[in-house]
Amino acid sequence: MCLAVPGRVVETYREHDLLMGKVDFGGVSRRVCLEHVPEVRPDEYVLVHVGFALSRIDEDEARRVFAILEEMDQLEELQEPSS
Repeated sequence: MCLAVPGRVVETYREHDLLMGKVDFGGVSRRVCLEHVPEVRPDEYVLVHVGFALSRIDEDEARRVFAILEEMDQLEELQEPSS
């Protein structure tokens, strides 16, 4: 099942003329394309699907969605690979 996962924007930057960002998903950071949410700023929350932020959401909504996904055991792709 493919779901959008909430994350907190840590930083934004341009890469090859695309708005990109470092997004934190409960301790795991990933590189995310932010072109669909160009108004987003660090410390705001976004919903991310396959590496693309689709929309901004508030912190309370981010916490609710993350809790639901955790309950459904749908966060395994955010796990750091074990060595």
